[in-house]
Amino acid sequence: MDQEQILAKITAMVDDERRLRDAAASGQIDSATEHERLGQLERELDQCWDLLRQRRAKSEFGENPDEARVRPSSQVEGYQS
Repeated sequence: MDQEQILAKITAMVDDERRLRDAAASGQIDSATEHERLGQLERELDQCWDLLRQRRAKSEFGENPDEARVRPSSQVEGYQS
């Protein structure tokens, strides 16, 4: 996945997040469903941002950005800012 594809996926997931919040606010889905789906989206978003950072770092240091790989959410979620 190249940088543009990753950014498009991030944008789509952010849109999904907004739709979920709107659906919960309007009573279309319950809060438990919203919480579960948002948690999944947040983990996937973190993985996408991590992949994007990996690709940019590899490019910056003269490495092949296509060698960047999606890391497990358990690894990505353990990072601290």
